[in-house]
Amino acid sequence: MARLRLVNIQKQYGSLKVIDGISLDVAEGEFITLLGPSGCGKTTTLKIIAGFIQPDDGEIYFDDDLVNTVAPNKRSASMCFQTYALFPHMSVWNNVAFGLKMQKVGDEEQKERVYSALKIVGLESLGERKPSQLSGGQQQRVALARAVVTRPRILLFDEPLSNLDAKLRDRVRVEIRQLQRELGITSIYVTHDQAEALVISDRIVVINAGRVEQEDEPYEIYRRPKNSFVADFIGAANIGKGKITGESDGCYSVETAYGSFIMGKNDALQEKKPGDMIAYSWRPEDVELYSEGKTNRIEGIIDQAIFMGNMTDLFLTVSGSGARLRAQMAGRIYLKEGEKLSIRVDETNFCILGGGADD
Repeated sequence: MARLRLVNIQKQYGSLKVIDGISLDVAEGEFITLLGPSGCGKTTTLKIIAGFIQPDDGEIYFDDDLVNTVAPNKRSASMCFQTYALFPHMSVWNNVAFGLKMQKVGDEEQKERVYSALKIVGLESLGERKPSQLSGGQQQRVALARAVVTRPRILLFDEPLSNLDAKLRDRVRVEIRQLQRELGITSIYVTHDQAEALVISDRIVVINAGRVEQEDEPYEIYRRPKNSFVADFIGAANIGKGKITGESDGCYSVETAYGSFIMGKNDALQEKKPGDMIAYSWRPEDVELYSEGKTNRIEGIIDQAIFMGNMTDLFLTVSGSGARLRAQMAGRIYLKEGEKLSIRVDETNFCILGGGADD
């Protein structure tokens, strides 16, 4: 395994700046996910790490070794591709052994390492099959075995599960995470699937327009997004603006389109004062049915009620202002479209977003 460092990486195609000063420090054995929308620069960053693309500026280190000019096959980094990239005319065994042959590893050691890699991914009995005789999930496991058999210092994943159906994707991503932990290989994973990133990562790096928006553990990314882009991109969120009208007992009173709220202070609010505008968010699952005597009451009409088994997904129009919001209630609560609903959000569930009201 190796520590990976990116220092102020820049990449531009014509007038389009694809990577705009990305810096990243990945510890040995850490699993990092680069997450962002299509075209944000995450795959370009991965290919720069692999050596397939040269940056215009910046430095790439494996441990203390500067590898900017090192060829891809000399970097000791293996990649699992989105399309698997298996040789269709070769058996599973020979696909996995291919990298070892290129490294001129001896025949006996090849046999031991290929069998061990196939056993790790549960395909040791399918070595003679061709890729066309395997399911999509099995093909992805072959690609993973081929990537780890060379014992790379860094393992790279380029949206490896995007071609699998939803249920299989859920299973394989857990298998990838378990395998990475067992092997302890430093790993960089690229995806645009937010749920996948939350499940699989030690840390998530949210990228937008070639820049890092936020870098943190999954819980922090989800519960404490730094700005409206992260709040909106990671899961569902109600995002709004409001004006601080008062301060008391470590909380602010804020006037919003949803009503008057009490919001707990956080780091983003330390310098705020009554009269200032703020941007804030809360998650749909953070609501509860309103009970008398509580704060932060929201009354509205249910426009849509989508029953999903474990919960009901609700879209409401707030009484008075006409503002719309999204809420999620436990599935055991039966709610219908057109009904009035009175809910609340606890003051601790608000996240004040950086950048102020124009964030």
